[in-house]
Amino acid sequence: MSDFYHTQRTMRAMRAAAIQRGVIAILDIGTSKIGCLILRFDGPPRMPEADGIGSLAGQSSFRVIGAATTRSRGVELGESRALQETERAIRTALQAAQKMANVRVDHVIACIAGGSPRSYGLAAQVELEDDAVTESDVARVLAACDVPDLGEGREVVHAQPVNFAVDHRSGLIDPRGQIGTHLACDLHLLTVDAAVIQNLIYCVKRCDLELAGVASSSYVSGIASLVEDEQELGSACIDMGGGATGVSIFLKRHMIYADSVRLGGDHVTRDIAAGLQVPMTTAERIKTFHGGAIATGMDDREMIEIGGETGDWEKDRRKVSRAELIGIIRPRVEEILEEVRARLDAAGFDHLPSQQVVLTGGASQIPGLDGLAPRILGQQVRIGRPLRVQGLPQAATGAAFASAVGLCLFAAHPQDEWWDFEIPSDRYPVKSLRRAVKWFRDNW
Repeated sequence: MSDFYHTQRTMRAMRAAAIQRGVIAILDIGTSKIGCLILRFDGPPRMPEADGIGSLAGQSSFRVIGAATTRSRGVELGESRALQETERAIRTALQAAQKMANVRVDHVIACIAGGSPRSYGLAAQVELEDDAVTESDVARVLAACDVPDLGEGREVVHAQPVNFAVDHRSGLIDPRGQIGTHLACDLHLLTVDAAVIQNLIYCVKRCDLELAGVASSSYVSGIASLVEDEQELGSACIDMGGGATGVSIFLKRHMIYADSVRLGGDHVTRDIAAGLQVPMTTAERIKTFHGGAIATGMDDREMIEIGGETGDWEKDRRKVSRAELIGIIRPRVEEILEEVRARLDAAGFDHLPSQQVVLTGGASQIPGLDGLAPRILGQQVRIGRPLRVQGLPQAATGAAFASAVGLCLFAAHPQDEWWDFEIPSDRYPVKSLRRAVKWFRDNW
């Protein structure tokens, strides 16, 4: 734990130095695509009012000057399975983005979709040394949090204080300067498999880059896709990617729970390939152009022409109805949504003030999903697009880029984390743990 604590502090310092120098790269390593954005930080530009961008977006300080995506290679279920392949794909995306931006980048912030994330809720209380809360009091209360036994081979990605209370005044975002006798803190801890982080560091280093930050893609998708009220009142962001579906829950503007379902849009494509006996590339094209989640009477009559394996179009040509295609797609989409529902139920999502669910990610674009999802996830479901970020090319503004856009916002305005405070490194007791949202409900 303390090793990664120091690693995180080093990365935060590198991020600050890179932003000071003016440019940093953003890397979204997904199962279906690898996206790279290059950000320039050059003071607050004049923003057109009509853009409708809130202060939450933190977009006053940067703009995108380079963007590139490439087909992901060597990544399955959001985790790298073939490091050389992944490294090559990262290099391809990075070089194209650098060429567009006409700059060379040394530091990168990346997000990870896999790694079997686990959420913990921690709490602690300390007596104040003086009448008012100081920085060292905050460090002491964070150090006093009962860190659970995380298990072998796990590393902490996020350790965010999500609530402070001075005496009986709860819900404080920053307690420094508040008068009282006791300071209490609630902390959300998110861990992933250490191997996933190590592989990421290996790939980034091989591309002659320094890793200046790492974030969970569930977290950054939520930052990009949930509006301020949703983050405040309690909402879930479901990031439907190619190989995995990320689940994050926000309340009082903080992420209080994250998980992932190891199913995504690629599983739908595989079902189509198997069901229609066509190659994966053909299945992906059919899904993109003709896919859907709810069949209507019209779909029996709408015929889709498909070719088969041999490349001889005349010999292979055949037709299937759109209703037949939807019959292949729908069961898998339902399975993904049922798994998401189970994760939300386990987290106690039903007890939050608002139960808004926002679907984002590439696989959320399947037509009819907005009709199917409310039947499984509850009535308040919407399809979310990420906030608009200045300089982002039109092609990169869709739901598939939610985590990339969220990573930009995270890079510019990272939330305070454990490692931002001078915590004595010998203070890592191993005690209790509680499920994040239930703990949150009981304490607030």
